Amino acid sequence: MMLLEHDAKMLLAAAGLPVPAGRLVRRGDIAGLPALPLPQVLKVQVPVGGRGKAGGIRLVREAGDLATGLDELLGMEIKGHRVQACRLERAVDFVGEAYLSFTLDAGPGNIRLLLSAQGGVDVEDPSTRPHLLSAAVPADPEALRTAIDTLAERLPDGVRGAVTEAARSLVPLFFRYEALLLEINPLFIRADGSWVIGDTKLAVDENAFPRQRELAAIVRDNPDLYPEAALKLDQGYDYVPLDRDGDIGLVTTGAGLSMQLIDELVARGRRPFNFCDIRTGQFKGDPARLIQVLERIAAGPSIRSVLINFFAGHTDLGEIARLLIIALKSVPQLQAPITARMIGNGLDKARAIIAEAGNPVLIETDLERAIDLAIARAENAHA
Repeated sequence: MMLLEHDAKMLLAAAGLPVPAGRLVRRGDIAGLPALPLPQVLKVQVPVGGRGKAGGIRLVREAGDLATGLDELLGMEIKGHRVQACRLERAVDFVGEAYLSFTLDAGPGNIRLLLSAQGGVDVEDPSTRPHLLSAAVPADPEALRTAIDTLAERLPDGVRGAVTEAARSLVPLFFRYEALLLEINPLFIRADGSWVIGDTKLAVDENAFPRQRELAAIVRDNPDLYPEAALKLDQGYDYVPLDRDGDIGLVTTGAGLSMQLIDELVARGRRPFNFCDIRTGQFKGDPARLIQVLERIAAGPSIRSVLINFFAGHTDLGEIARLLIIALKSVPQLQAPITARMIGNGLDKARAIIAEAGNPVLIETDLERAIDLAIARAENAHA
């Protein structure tokens, strides 16, 4: 998972690294901001690169530029991510831009070290790549520091000291947060030879959140900025949007079963809206997780059918059906027909509960038949 630039910079600043003073700004925050020294830079906060080339950065030279810039940036979409917030930070005076990154190579377990005397938005341009210095380093802090010193010897005199110092300063943070990627681009170099972190990418492993409580807290405190990670962290289920214009929503127990449904729908020319592994054993009498998933499916602009797959072992299908009815009543905006493949313990009880509720769900025990029904109902809704 990629942290937003703002959150990554807050972690680096807390560790004492030079980061431009900045704050996170959402819509409606302007009135509460104190007078700020100008110029400032307004940067969209989305977990992808290429924000500058996509028009996601504005220079705030005058106080009035801030409101204008926020109006233009908030709500825009960059590479599939809608902008919910921006980072407002002090502009930096600099004479040069450099680049550095550490990337975990999960295969051999090495760290890929990259250094360059050239940074900025064009660092990935083919004409720039010969300037990227690279080394594969064992995943050990001291080995990485030694590699930095060795590789930096090939950099020009004017940037060598700044890049070496910055890279060595970042080594403990890369290991502390069990990072997958830590990239500084650009690393601003001032006229006096000092350096400032201009932009950063910090990718972390969500599987490490039980150990990385600080990272988990960032996600938990900002569910609007990290919706997928927040749901996975606190709700105990996996949900992945697949196709904004997909017409069949999925509520499925088991990642393998969800993938199977997706594959079969695609093979039949359909566009599934989402992946979902909701794990019924963790309901514990609470419909909240079902409600959240159904709300997300209901928000799909082209949803015409919902296919549910509940396989019950120890979990009782009667209890699942009861929670499903509660969830459907809580999400009245979901008007698409619902087909549920149910099999396992308590099937007769589930049928009775759904019948008593007015049969809002069509139950089918055969998986292939359930898929056919969900497709046919989507086609009928479209007609």
